[in-house]
Parts: sequence; structure tokens; C-alpha cells
Amino acid sequence: MVSMILFQLGGDIWGNIIWFILFIAFALFYPRIMISQILFKLEQSASMLENFTVKGKKIVLKKIAQKPSKELTDAINNFLEFFVIEPVNLDPFGIVKKIEHIVNLQEKRFKEFSRQVAPKMNSEEQANLVMGLSGAISLNQVAKIVRHYVELIKKTKNLQLAMVLQMQLPMIERISKALLRGTEALTNGWPIGDGAGPLVASYLIGDTRANELEEDTLVARKKIKGKTVFIVRAKGPGGRLGKLGLVVDNIIKKEKISKIITVDAAAKLEGEKTGSIAEGIGVAIGGIGVDRAYIENISVKKEIPLDTYVIKMSQEEAIQPMPKEVVEAVPKVVKLVEDNVKNSRGKIVMVGVGNCSGIGNTEEDAKKAEKTIKDVLKMMNKRSNEEKKSRWAWLTGY
Repeated sequence: MVSMILFQLGGDIWGNIIWFILFIAFALFYPRIMISQILFKLEQSASMLENFTVKGKKIVLKKIAQKPSKELTDAINNFLEFFVIEPVNLDPFGIVKKIEHIVNLQEKRFKEFSRQVAPKMNSEEQANLVMGLSGAISLNQVAKIVRHYVELIKKTKNLQLAMVLQMQLPMIERISKALLRGTEALTNGWPIGDGAGPLVASYLIGDTRANELEEDTLVARKKIKGKTVFIVRAKGPGGRLGKLGLVVDNIIKKEKISKIITVDAAAKLEGEKTGSIAEGIGVAIGGIGVDRAYIENISVKKEIPLDTYVIKMSQEEAIQPMPKEVVEAVPKVVKLVEDNVKNSRGKIVMVGVGNCSGIGNTEEDAKKAEKTIKDVLKMMNKRSNEEKKSRWAWLTGY
């Protein structure tokens, strides 16, 4: 643009003067113009994330009461600010026990709060409420952090900080949208992608009676391919994770176990297909690491092999209603586990890892869960199509 003006003025002294003025103006005002443009986008994103938090809170409140009172609304608003302080890890000795203690206290506080605000709900509905609250708290934290940096950028006019946040926004928005859908799914007790492990376990349990060995954790002893298999999973159909590591540790101390098999959901790489299956060695348990530490410690002490199968999905799919591709992969993993058991010797522990929201404890419950998944996916697709139509109507005026 400057070159065109200079060319039109014939390159004389006035052209040089105008070029110099434009150069100074560009140097002085371009960063301000740029940061104003970025701030406009950041403000829109921060408002959208705050709106997600409001929607998440409404989902939880609606599950508790159709017309929530002011006291209930205030209680939920206060609980959305709940936080956990991680223990000191300067001396790593004993850190797992410290973390386990903090996690247990957190779970206890969530359960107490759910009983307090929803005393008429049964235990399964309260478990779903706990998971829904966890999702709403995560949404609230993301929105607060983004708002913090937006306000900081406004005060400091820091262009570098604004650009860093802008580059992170697409991923933040994707995760936040998934958290909102996950909050709805968990609050309503719908199966989510992370429930692939418990779904496999339910099919393997069949109609065998399962006992609650530890709080929220079931164990079923069953003969599969002529071998004794201890099938471990969280108690459903409420949203729970269970004390899988502690239960496996207790079983191995009482029984002579020859192998441990874990089945879980795993984050896929971009380009990999949702529902693809991978086989490996180790303990496929995510999260903070307490359950994994229990199993790794006892397996090292007893020299027990660790086999694992994972069903791949994106991070967003893991916390949203279970994708169709994951449901279709479950029978394949069941067959892989059965073949593994057939080719093994001695007693085996199989662990179905994941959130058991909407997934009961037997094969019959697993089939019901699959029907629920189909119904939920139809509803979600219909909702998505309606949103696309309304967005197109808004853009075109038709």
C-alpha cells in the first residue's frame, strides 16, 4: 500500500515524507490494532466458555429439581469452586499413600454433598450426580482460567501473551464442548466412551453373581475357557470408578494369580480410527496413578505378567456419550480376552477399567446399555442437525 502511494506521488520529497509518516504510524499503532483484534476473539471465547459453565450448572440443577430453590442454586454455585490441593512431593517416599488419602477425602466430600442436595435420589442417581458435578467443576475451572488471562491481557496489553492464548483456544474450546456434553451424559447416567472397559467386563461376567469386595468395586469369580477368572470392575450403573487397584491387590494376596489382564479406553492419535484395538503389556489405568501403583507393586513382587487391551478414541470421545465405533469394538475385545485366558495357565484377574456410568454389572445390563447408547446417539445427531439448520438460517435469513 505504501509503495502504491509512493509510486503515484512520483517518488518526490512529499512521497518520502508520506512514506515516513505511514511507517511511524504503522510501527506505533499496528501492535495496538493487532491486540485489539485478538482481544475481541478472546472475549468472545471467554464468554462462550462461561456460558458453557452456566449450561452445565443448569443440567445438574435440573436433575435435582425441576424448580430449584435459591438455597439449592447457591449451594451448587459454591460447590463449583471446590478444589483439591495436591500433597507435597519433595520427598517421593509415600507419595502414593498421600495421594490416595486426598482422593478418598475428595470422593467422600462429593458423596456427602450429593446426599445433602438430593436426599430423595437413590444411590445410583447420586453417583451420577457426583460425576455430573465433577464435569461442571471442570467447566467452571476452564472458564475461570481463560477469563483470568483475558483480563490480564487487557490490563497489560501484552501481545505475546495474547497470541499464546489465541493459539491454545481451538483446543480449549474443543475440550470445553466435550466437557459440557460429558456433564450432560454423566448427570443423566448415559454410557460414555471411557466406559468401554466396564462394558467388556459386564459381557464377561454374564449372569454370574458379583460381590462388592471394596467400596463401589465388584468382583465376579467365573470359569472362562476352563480357567478361573476374577473379573473386577466398578459398581454400576451409577457413575463410579471404583478401587480397582486395592481390590486386585487383595485378590492376589489371597489367591495364586498367574496373569493380570486390563481393558481400558486409550487416547488415539489424530489419524487413527475411533474404535481401533491395540494390545500391549502393562497396566492400562489412567487417572492420578493410585490404582496403577497398587497393581504394579504387587505384580512386581509376585512376578505376575501384565497384559492389556485398549479401545482407542479421542480425549473428547472418552468423556462424551460412547461412540458407535467403540460399542462395535467391545465384542472383539471380549473375544481377545477369552482367547488370552484360553492360552493361559492358572487363575487370572481381568480388570475392566473406566467410568461405569449407565453400564450395569451383567451381560443383560450391558445389552440395555447398548440400547441406551443408540438412543442417545440418535438424539445427539438430531440435536446437531437442528443446530446446523438454525445456524444456516441465521446466516442466510431463510
